[in-house]
Amino acid sequence: MHPHYPDPLPLGDPDGLPYSKGMMARALLAAGVGIEQAYMLAVRLDGYLAADGSPVLDLERLEEVAAEVLGETEGAQVIIRMRRLASLRALDMPIVLLVGGATGTGKSTVATEAAHRLGITRVTSTDFIRQTIRAFFTESSMPYVHVSSFEAGGPGGDAEAGFLEQTRQVLVGVEASIDRAMREGWSMAIEGVHLVPGMVPTEIDGALLVHAVLRVDSPEIHRGRFMVRDSATGGLRAMDKYLDQLSEIRLLQDCIVERAERHRVPVIESTSVEHATAALLDLVLSHAEPLVRAG
Repeated sequence: MHPHYPDPLPLGDPDGLPYSKGMMARALLAAGVGIEQAYMLAVRLDGYLAADGSPVLDLERLEEVAAEVLGETEGAQVIIRMRRLASLRALDMPIVLLVGGATGTGKSTVATEAAHRLGITRVTSTDFIRQTIRAFFTESSMPYVHVSSFEAGGPGGDAEAGFLEQTRQVLVGVEASIDRAMREGWSMAIEGVHLVPGMVPTEIDGALLVHAVLRVDSPEIHRGRFMVRDSATGGLRAMDKYLDQLSEIRLLQDCIVERAERHRVPVIESTSVEHATAALLDLVLSHAEPLVRAG
């Protein structure tokens, strides 16, 4: 069994479990519906079924209630997303979710939230992989992995060239992680600056591979992300270093986004984490549909 939802949509079963508002809310969240809307709709559906004395729901009824609660346009989008979720659940293959982007674009938060909603239990980062490589190779033998991505070019050096060399070294570990997951048949999500379009696989035989890049358009919001992170972690990650080298970080963002556009990898603006998560989930669901039709 792969760690994404293998069950049908939680509409209830006359011969099994009845409709559950908790399971419906989880399904709506997995389909990219906002948290408040998902719980409001799940509770309203529960009330309608209680009034009807019915333990089960159908998509037509869901569409009617969604239109009443959210309006016709948003309600129709909910049904589209739920049908896509049904397509995803029909796939008998693991998911490999790759979330790239420069430092401070919200990769960890968005990837972790999307993985949780999809039921993916294996989540890792390229920074974690880089740290593991550091434990086996000294700084003199592999200097690029012993510095931050935006410092890999060295003082006054070529920041982009240094970063890409670091990326090539880290991706050896990324590929090994994916190979292990595929051998075991598990879904996984990986996030990190080193998931550079054109340098990672575009497809994996027997898996649903989805790759996206996050970006923050506003330099001021990007700067604020590091201040929030400093407060949330109690200063464990040196904020001043990131702020002092924000121009290098933004340069790497431009490099990654340009490569994404060149290789047709979707770029998601991540000023709003909730909107970025919804866009990422929608991307996963849209990738599943043609595979179901082909199967």
